[in-house]
Amino acid sequence: MIRTKTLLLAVLAWAGGLGLAQSGGAIPLVSIGSEFKWLTEGEQYRIVIPEEAANKPLNLEVYSPALNLNDYVNGRAVSGYYGDERYGSGAFSTTFTLTGPTGKVLEKTYQTSTAHTWERWIGTPLPAGTYTLKVVSSGRGKNAYALRVAAPAQIQASTFTVNARGRPDEDLLAARFRLPAELVGKQIRLLNYDGDGASELQLFALQPGGTHRPLAVSGNGSTATDVISVTQEGVGDWSIVARISTATKQFSNSFALRLETLPSPRSGEADGQPFFATLPPFADPQGAKLLGPVVVEVVDPQGRPIPGASYTLDGDTAKPVLPRGYVAVSASVPEGKGQVVGNAEVRVTAPARVRFVARPNQGGLNVETVALVGGQRIPLSGVPFQAAGQTLRSPANLPLAPGEYPVAPTPLPGASVEAKSGTVKDGQTTTVTLEYRVQVALQLLVSPDAVLACQTTNLTAIASTDFPYTLPSTLKLTLPRGFTSDAKLEASGSLSAQEALTLAAPTRVCSAGTVRASLEPGGLAAEAAVQVRSTSLTLSRVTPGGGVTLAKSLAYDGANYTVSLILTVDKAVDNLRVTDPLPAGGGTPAVRGTANLRQGQGQPSAARLEGSTFNLGKLAPGTYTVSYTLFTDLPPEKALTDPDLTWDEGK
Repeated sequence: MIRTKTLLLAVLAWAGGLGLAQSGGAIPLVSIGSEFKWLTEGEQYRIVIPEEAANKPLNLEVYSPALNLNDYVNGRAVSGYYGDERYGSGAFSTTFTLTGPTGKVLEKTYQTSTAHTWERWIGTPLPAGTYTLKVVSSGRGKNAYALRVAAPAQIQASTFTVNARGRPDEDLLAARFRLPAELVGKQIRLLNYDGDGASELQLFALQPGGTHRPLAVSGNGSTATDVISVTQEGVGDWSIVARISTATKQFSNSFALRLETLPSPRSGEADGQPFFATLPPFADPQGAKLLGPVVVEVVDPQGRPIPGASYTLDGDTAKPVLPRGYVAVSASVPEGKGQVVGNAEVRVTAPARVRFVARPNQGGLNVETVALVGGQRIPLSGVPFQAAGQTLRSPANLPLAPGEYPVAPTPLPGASVEAKSGTVKDGQTTTVTLEYRVQVALQLLVSPDAVLACQTTNLTAIASTDFPYTLPSTLKLTLPRGFTSDAKLEASGSLSAQEALTLAAPTRVCSAGTVRASLEPGGLAAEAAVQVRSTSLTLSRVTPGGGVTLAKSLAYDGANYTVSLILTVDKAVDNLRVTDPLPAGGGTPAVRGTANLRQGQGQPSAARLEGSTFNLGKLAPGTYTVSYTLFTDLPPEKALTDPDLTWDEGK
C-alpha cells in the first residue's frame, strides 16, 4: 500500500475539503478474473471530454495495469501492497479497451509482472465526446489499478469495483458524486456487493458538510442496498468512503458499488437508471517512473491537425481513424522506435511519436455540355448546371469526395436534355456530358419557281433555331444541270436564336431541275423544283378555204437547244417550204444538227434542207413537226429567230 503524504494531499485536494481524515487515501480500482462470479462481467468506465478540452492532451494514465506477482506472495501482503492477487499458477491477463465517437482508440493487454508500473497511454488530443474504457481480466485473480486523466475530463462510473486495503479505521475514498437541485424529491439507490460483512468493512456516505452517514455492508457474495432521499440540504457533493474494520482477517477486501436513480411514483420512468460518480485520481507514485505514451499525430499534407481525426493503439500497433472523405498517404516515427508497416499502420514501442499524414479522399467530377445536331456533337460553353449543391457553368471540374452526384441541366428553348449523374472515385476524374438535342429548321425558297429558258430565279436557303447558344454551321446549295450562278453557293457562320444563317444565290435556269440545300453539322437537307417554260413564237398563213399555221419553240437541256417547228395544215398544200435562219452572233457560229420530220405521233423521217429552207413537198391536212438540235452559246432570246413559210395550193 502507498501511504505517502504526496498521495494523501493530492486526494484531499481533489476531494475539495470533503472532511476526509488526514490519513488513508484513494481506493484502487479492481478487475476480477473471469473465473470468479462477480456483480459485473468486467469493469466499465466513461470519460467525458468536453468541447473546451478537444484540443488538449487527454493524458490518460494508469498505475499498475498488470498483475504484480510480488504484490501478494504466499498468501501475505508485502511492503507496498496494492491489491494484486493471483490464486494458483494459471495464466492471468487484463485487457483495457478505450472506445469513443470514432470507434476503438486504444487496446492494451497485460499479463503478469513483478513490479507496479506507471504508464501514460494517451498524450494526444482526442475529439470531444463520451469515451468508454472497458477492463476485462481473465484467470483466477484480481488486478488492482488506478486511473486518471487531465482536467477538465473526468473518469466516471455507475458500477465499479474497488479494493479497500490499509490500516483499520482510515477513511478510504472510493468515489465522489454530486446531487443537483433537480433531483430534490427523488431517490438515489446505493448498492454494494461482496463486502464480506461488518466485521471486515464499514461503508459511509460523506454528506455535504462532512457528516458520515453509515451504509449497509453486504456479506460474502451478497448485496446490500441503501436509498438516499434527496432533500434541499442534500444538494451538493457527496463521497463514498470505506474503512477496514479492526477485526479484519484479510489484507484487502474487493467489493463492488452501484449507483442508480429511482423513478418518481407513477412517473412511468424505468427503474434503476445509472447514476454516475466521479472516481478519484492517484498521486504520482514514489519509486515508479512514468513510461511515456505513444503520441499519435494525424495531420494533413500541410501539417495541420485534421478535424475529427483520431487513432487507435491496439497493443503495439497504431492506426489513424480518419473522418469520412480522407485517405492516409504516409506514416512515420519522428521520435522513438517503430516500424512503418504502411501508410495507415505503424508498430511502435512506447514512448514514441507517430505521425500519419492524410489527404481528402477526393476525386473530380468534370461536367461538359454539347449540342447534338443531326447526330453531330458541338461543344458548348457557359451553360449553367447544378451539381453538389452548386450552380456552375460548363465546362467545369469539381473536386469532390467519392460518391454519386446528380447533375441537373438547365432547360433551354429549342432543345431537349436529360439529367445525368456521375460516380466520383478517389484519385479519378469522372466526366458527365449533358447532351442538348437541338431542333434546327432548314428552308429553301425559290422565286419564281417557273422561268423561261435561261432566265434568272432567286434561290434562298435559311437555317433557323430557337436554341440560344451559337452553333457554327455551313449552308450549301447544290445546283442541277442547266443551273448556273455567279454567287457563292456556300456560307459559313453562327446559327442561334438571335441569328439565322442565310444563303442567297441568283441563278440562271436553262432547264427544269431540283435544287438542294444542305446544312452541316446536322445533315439537314431541303429541295425545291424549278420549272422552265419553252421559248416560242407562232406564225400563221391562212388562204380561203384553209391554210397552214407554224409555231416555233426552243427547249434547253443544259448544253444545247432543241428547236421544234410545228406545222398545222388545214387543207392540202403543195411544195411547202419553211425558211428557218440560224441566229447570228455568239462566240462561235450557230450550227444546226440533223433535222427530222414527223407527222403526228408517227415515226420521224429526214427533212430535206437547202440552205436555211426546209422543202417539205406536198402535205395532206394534219400536224407535222420538224425538229433539230441547235448548237450555239447565245441566250434563248437571241437564239430564237423568225421563220417563214410558203406553199402552193394543192390540187
